[in-house]
Amino acid sequence: MAIIEQPLAIGTGRAPEVRSPLGVFARPTAKGGWRSWVTTVDHKKIGIMYGAAGLVFFLVGGIEALLIRIQLARPDGSLLSAETYNQIYTMHGVTMIFLVAMPLGAAFSNYFIPLQVGARDVAFPRLNAFSFWCFLVGGLFLSSSWIFGGGADGGWFAYAPNTGVAYSPGHGMDFYALGLQITGIASLVGAINLITTVLNMRTKGMSLMRMPVLTWMLLVTQFLLLFAIPVITVALFLLTFDRRFGANFFRVEAGADPLLWQHLFWIFGHPEVYVLVLPAFGIVSEIIPTFSRKPIFGYSFMVGSGIAIGFMGWGVWAHHMFVSGIGPLSVTAFSLSTMFIAVPTGVKILNWLATMWGGRLRFEVPMLYAIAVPAMFTIGGLSGVTHSVSPADTQQTDTYYIVAHFHYVVFGGIIMAFYGGFYFWWPKIFGYKLDSKLGKVNFWLQLIGMNMTFGPMHILGLQGMSRRIDHYSPGFGFEFWNLIVSIGAFIIALSVASFLVNVVLSTVRYKRGLIPPAGPDPWDARSLEWMTASPVPEHNFDEEIEVRGLDEFWHRKYGYDKDHKVVRIATGEEVAHKGDNKNVHLPSPSYWPLVVALGLPLIGYGLIFNLLLTIPGAILLLGGVYGWVMEPPDDPNKAHGHDDHDDPSPGLALASVGAEEVGNG
Repeated sequence: MAIIEQPLAIGTGRAPEVRSPLGVFARPTAKGGWRSWVTTVDHKKIGIMYGAAGLVFFLVGGIEALLIRIQLARPDGSLLSAETYNQIYTMHGVTMIFLVAMPLGAAFSNYFIPLQVGARDVAFPRLNAFSFWCFLVGGLFLSSSWIFGGGADGGWFAYAPNTGVAYSPGHGMDFYALGLQITGIASLVGAINLITTVLNMRTKGMSLMRMPVLTWMLLVTQFLLLFAIPVITVALFLLTFDRRFGANFFRVEAGADPLLWQHLFWIFGHPEVYVLVLPAFGIVSEIIPTFSRKPIFGYSFMVGSGIAIGFMGWGVWAHHMFVSGIGPLSVTAFSLSTMFIAVPTGVKILNWLATMWGGRLRFEVPMLYAIAVPAMFTIGGLSGVTHSVSPADTQQTDTYYIVAHFHYVVFGGIIMAFYGGFYFWWPKIFGYKLDSKLGKVNFWLQLIGMNMTFGPMHILGLQGMSRRIDHYSPGFGFEFWNLIVSIGAFIIALSVASFLVNVVLSTVRYKRGLIPPAGPDPWDARSLEWMTASPVPEHNFDEEIEVRGLDEFWHRKYGYDKDHKVVRIATGEEVAHKGDNKNVHLPSPSYWPLVVALGLPLIGYGLIFNLLLTIPGAILLLGGVYGWVMEPPDDPNKAHGHDDHDDPSPGLALASVGAEEVGNG
């Protein structure tokens, strides 16, 4: 069923008041306030909501981590029972991977892909809104398991047969399986939307090899999601049928092979690591050139290495299974592929170093994070490559050495990059900078806390401390380093608090006029998003930008004299568009994406508790789709006083690419 997305002609993107005989199917009017957020289809607002939701879940996952570290700070910890501990560490992993790292990557993707390719919107704006609401309701559904008897308790990897009803009789794993399917819908439709945006909506002259590295890394990420999400969806369907309908896909006593789950999960799970890492690599690749005042070194190699990581990420999954009995030939093949995938990652790190070499470095807060990321990721990468040696992996795989490796990659390489991205693009999104002094306090607390937390875990692992244990006995030599790890975890918590304080104080100061507006180009940056006002207007750009080369914005500000030395020819403010065009077509706001998404958790609750509950969920979902289809188009000419001969903004109805094409359904 085709859903036609109609454009809206107004500079602010707000819908005119439309009188429709269809009543409830009339388009909502977004007049500001909370309704403008609930009904928005603006990719920038959706990006902000992804980021805000990810940060809230980050606090939830952080509290779960602190509970773990309180439990393990001393021998024979008794804060949590073994059952509760299993739920806490499982939900910590699930939350941080699926509800924090993935949506934060989606936040940067949604906000900056259209801006960096010179577009005014994404290809399918309402599908984009549906993606966010699916993620949010899926995350809330997953977290609601705490209200209905407890969280999932089989680890974030959910190995069968431990996740079967016999070993996990509560509903936690049901919430896990169904909740991740809902958030998977969000990732899948979001990937389709963003891939279409990049391939079809680039501005004039924006060839693929003129796109910023961030956009390239985000594009590769979307392709990874496009092919990886169906794999985990199949696995989750099989698990759901095992648990809810008595199927035998993973039950050993019925003749099933539980290794099927491991293969399905890790075929998804290792590309998933790069779904998390590649956006971080893209962020660092934008920050380092800006604060080095140099173009990225080896642009084509940076792009090629990202694509290579995307391809090679599909060929290393079984290094998670070296102790599962997959056989020596498989172990040898995946050992070699694990070694080889370090090469394109090394290319990126060397190119970042080469970019900084000889540059005029400015150690602003984003740059501090961007420098720390390759350092921390290298530590995690080196400990990861040791797992390509199967005898070493056999000894390390169930120890805290693995926990140390994974957290250096995920926290040191991903979360710290996202922090750098927050500080870098905050003035573009909100119009003012975050406080630099508080930002540096935030950075140093985080760097120190991270290394205190995850560094000693290498030692604990080599000493033989098993992971996933809820307590340890005294006398094994684990006491000192566990105490240091727990202290480090609370330092990380203090760094998170300092970031939140920075956000609140900077916002208050800006509203009181104590912080000047940042302007369109506060960092003297290079890519197209800095060519428009801060905050970015709803229509993004006043006119179509013609791109003539890589780093178009930089070259419009700078030229070369007769000695081929770079000279300034214009300021960022002079080059940037001010965002005051009032004749731009934008899609209307809509509440139907939210209505459709709300039907999914109701169906999930019905599958868990009572199949009758699936009926109102299905009615809400199908009714929402029907309302989406029946939503009437606006008449922008009559609404804004145009007659039939007026042509507001010819050739600039960028939103109509998603507006006039088949959207979703």
